[in-house]
Amino acid sequence: MAKENTGTHHQTEARRKKLTLVLGVSGLCILFYVLGAWQNNNAPASFSKIGCETQSSNPSSSSSTSSSSSESSELDFKSQNQVDFKEANQTIKHFEPCDLSLSEYTPCEDRQRGRRFDRNMMKYRERHCPTKDELLYCLIPPPPNYKIPFKWPQSRDYAWYDNIPHKELSVEKAVQNWIQVEGDRFRFPGGGTMFPRGADAYIDDIARLIPLTDGGIRTAIDTGCGVASFGAYLLKRDIMAVSFAPRDTHEAQVQFALERGVPAIIGIMGSRRLPYPARAFDLAHCSRCLIPWFKNDGLYLMEVDRVLRPGGYWILSGPPINWKQYWRGWERTEEDLKQEQDSIEDVAKSLCWKKVTEKGDLSIWQKPLNHIECKKLKENSKSPPICNTDNADFAWYKDLESCITPLPNTNNPDEAAGGALEDWPDRAFAVPPRIIRGTVQDINAEKFREDNEVWKERIAHYKKIIPELSHGRFRNIMDMNAYLGGFAASMLKYPSWVMNVVPVHAEKQTLGVIYERGLIGTYQDWCEGFSTYPRTYDMIHAGGLFSLYENRCDMTLILLEMDRILRPQGTVVLRDNVETLTKVMRIAKGMKWDTQIADHEKGPYNPEKILVAIKTYWTGQPSNNNNNN
Repeated sequence: MAKENTGTHHQTEARRKKLTLVLGVSGLCILFYVLGAWQNNNAPASFSKIGCETQSSNPSSSSSTSSSSSESSELDFKSQNQVDFKEANQTIKHFEPCDLSLSEYTPCEDRQRGRRFDRNMMKYRERHCPTKDELLYCLIPPPPNYKIPFKWPQSRDYAWYDNIPHKELSVEKAVQNWIQVEGDRFRFPGGGTMFPRGADAYIDDIARLIPLTDGGIRTAIDTGCGVASFGAYLLKRDIMAVSFAPRDTHEAQVQFALERGVPAIIGIMGSRRLPYPARAFDLAHCSRCLIPWFKNDGLYLMEVDRVLRPGGYWILSGPPINWKQYWRGWERTEEDLKQEQDSIEDVAKSLCWKKVTEKGDLSIWQKPLNHIECKKLKENSKSPPICNTDNADFAWYKDLESCITPLPNTNNPDEAAGGALEDWPDRAFAVPPRIIRGTVQDINAEKFREDNEVWKERIAHYKKIIPELSHGRFRNIMDMNAYLGGFAASMLKYPSWVMNVVPVHAEKQTLGVIYERGLIGTYQDWCEGFSTYPRTYDMIHAGGLFSLYENRCDMTLILLEMDRILRPQGTVVLRDNVETLTKVMRIAKGMKWDTQIADHEKGPYNPEKILVAIKTYWTGQPSNNNNNN
């Protein structure tokens, strides 16, 4: 009996010691984690100093400050990570500036390369990217006297002449008040070919004909946009327009628009779909955009129909509208103009559109809420037919189709196909209809709301490491891997706009969801150049982009394209794993970028890190020949 009591006593004592040991180890773990988190909370202050220094408005002082700050110490992750970040400083390849003649280089809209292609349906002005032998491994130089652009809202009305040294439009469009040269700057009076009284008055005319400002219309597309004054003045009405125009004889239209801080992209209505999902825009607009809507059996209007939301509007001003008044000035016959308008009317009717009104210089049509009645009409008249397609959203190098894009099925004639949208601004955070209907794989309402909460935390963290984020420093922002648009939605409180890019290689194609939130964006393959001019974005954000493209194309080419797009003193924010960011840092240092790596918002033990880089100020140098003249 005594032996049994002794054995029990020893077992109890052993358990007590084991429990004490477990509790002691657990306590030490908690203590070290708290210390690590405390160190992390103090770390961002050292990086925010760089951000403040490079904000100088004097470009020459900015250049010297940026270069000196490039040698500042990196955040020390040795205690939390096994990767030595000093290896990022080894074997750095320094990239030289390209020739100054390439200052406005657009890789996939190069006019010399475009001449090799067919002129039919404007194919020669579509995207044609460089071959492997034509790729550039140099830095696109800003012009010699480049200045940091005006801040919004002043930038809507002014731009520095030296940044876009083209006077052609100020001469060619002088009577129409597109743009004027005033000393060392351009001024944008807000005029346009069909709105000489100004875009503000023109938009007011539209608002008298359709409900433009009640929150039901949020996204718009402006085809053949000029310098994007229509889009610029829609912004004050909380309408976000994607303005597009080709790189053609009207030099630098899109470049002027982006310099003003207005969303725009190089593009053309040609032989391919526009790079947007189906049912993206509440409104489409053409003001003397010179698109032959009546040709090819109305093929271009079928594409407008694809990207218009159910119940969306198409606005047309300029030839042939109001031809009885303008036919002499347009130097066309009455018969020719009447025939063109009749052809447009016939195409619109065949698309099941309803003509809302024609008043003065404006004609407005409306797309039906659903295809219940349209399907009945097509039983008798099958031209054009309704397409047999399972993916109306796919639009990357996809040829136009001579058919009507089908709308999602509904049994109620008063119901919007695909689901009704909330009015703006509630639309930004309401669960998008595509998610409610389950058309985005593995994304439901709960995950959507969780993503919104994640971005609240991330933006709060970004403000610590990039203080300028909340100071209006960044107007034009690009998210290179936008997912659900959470970053852009969280930035709505600031005087900025975000181009949400969904890579065509992304596992989930979510651009339709982004547009249903009242945000804008486009598709893109980041192994190719983006359809914009150099120096058109103040900030570039990308989460997981380099991991996505790791085995698809050269990381260096993606970074060089980011450098081309980014303005001097612009900021890059990249989220990825440590190993990937270390490779990025090594390349970025050879591109005249100042770089730092910061911890994840959850703390130093999260394997994902954040690289923040600032493109230093520098400019191209005139050639010796120019100096001697």
